[in-house]
Amino acid sequence: MSPDPRAVLSRPAPEPDLTVAYGEHPDQVADLRRRPGDAPPRPLVIVVHGGFWRVEYDRRHTDSLAVGLARLGFPVAQLEYRRTGQPGGGWPGTLTDVRSGVSALPGLAAAALPGQVAPVPPILVGHSAGGHLALHTATRSPQDVGGVLALAPVVDLAEAYRLDLDAGAVAALLGGGPADVPDRYEVADPRATPPPSTRTVVIHGTLDQHVPVDMSRAYVQAAQALGADMHLVELPDCEHFGLIDPESPAWPQVTAAFRSLVEDH
Repeated sequence: MSPDPRAVLSRPAPEPDLTVAYGEHPDQVADLRRRPGDAPPRPLVIVVHGGFWRVEYDRRHTDSLAVGLARLGFPVAQLEYRRTGQPGGGWPGTLTDVRSGVSALPGLAAAALPGQVAPVPPILVGHSAGGHLALHTATRSPQDVGGVLALAPVVDLAEAYRLDLDAGAVAALLGGGPADVPDRYEVADPRATPPPSTRTVVIHGTLDQHVPVDMSRAYVQAAQALGADMHLVELPDCEHFGLIDPESPAWPQVTAAFRSLVEDH
């Protein structure tokens, strides 16, 4: 029997080194992980977790991903945010939390991890709904983002609504469909907004049964037509969760894409 790819969501991992708050709500926090060794300061890596924006899923399921990125030699912050199903989650709190966290975390992490964090914009690594939030943040707050690695991102909210991904997840996030709240889709949907101006790599497994790879294909093609510095990496033997698992066959491609975003730093 082949391993369950979802095992990464609950795999035990080392505890984070410390937690910092970027707001007053208990979920406006981030877990920090030091990079090993005594190398010069490096850009902060901010991991934005997925889970279709729902409160049932939190930053814990990206522990293995965060540990893997830290072992590459980078300080890492696992960003938490208010999610649908809890007060303040959904529109607009989920989106504004992530933007606020990304803006505040480099300074907070530099103070909490002396000598670890370089004074440059962070690299965002977002998975699934977290990929959507990372791309949204890079578009709305480009000055706060040094690059984006989007792993199986939800890049077309209108299409995700039509496909009813995760049984109404987009409607829960935005409060309805494109015909109900078109102004919200104009702000939140990556397909309805300009692509990020920062370097972006999208990775998507062709076996993904949670977020269709066709979404990423269409999104990247449209972004490239507008001149965006964006690249798509398709993994033919990968499903949804292998992208966040350092023990999966996909990990070398994920780390290669990540290094391409930080090679100038």
